[in-house]
Amino acid sequence: MKKKWYDYLWAAELLYWTLGLCNILFAWLGMFFFVIPLMVALIGGNKAYCNRYCGRGQLLGLLGRKLSRNAPPPKFLRSTWFRYGFLAFFMVMFGLMLRGTYMVFAGAPLRQAVTLLWMFKLPWQWAKVDMVAPWIAQFAFGFYGVMMTSTVLGLLTMVLFRPRSWCVYCPMGTMTQGICRLKQKKEDAVCGGESQKDCRTA
Repeated sequence: MKKKWYDYLWAAELLYWTLGLCNILFAWLGMFFFVIPLMVALIGGNKAYCNRYCGRGQLLGLLGRKLSRNAPPPKFLRSTWFRYGFLAFFMVMFGLMLRGTYMVFAGAPLRQAVTLLWMFKLPWQWAKVDMVAPWIAQFAFGFYGVMMTSTVLGLLTMVLFRPRSWCVYCPMGTMTQGICRLKQKKEDAVCGGESQKDCRTA
């Protein structure tokens, strides 16, 4: 099968990490990975982003060809309680990151560290961020940590289970699935139960 342009979006994931290591302020670009999937789900009512355009999923799939045990993920990863529980936990941690950003905006000192797995603070003092307001830099440090944490979890589950096992409990995938299901219910109500929207799961 001939490859299409979106089959190479894994390169965007690699580019993001490379740019972030060169300058932490590029971490802001990760917001596209948050906004675009939500917009696709809200406008299209489907999970086209997860199924076709997710660079992280593609990268995990490529790496998994050599590194994955290719074992079925445990059933609890697919359970509703775990997926939505993990989403809630992830959103709480994201909220704490925003709180830290606000505190710097309000006058607290900038913390030049990237937090991995919500516990380990990686010193990042070498980053030059004096060209922007401290709160902008603080958001970049925090958001890069969020992205790094989710990537590490994705790599761990890739090695232990199937290559794209992260997609099973990815918070963004859970949110987009919830959105398209709500849109599908609305379509069903309007069309008398004959929805024409596709709401495939990852």
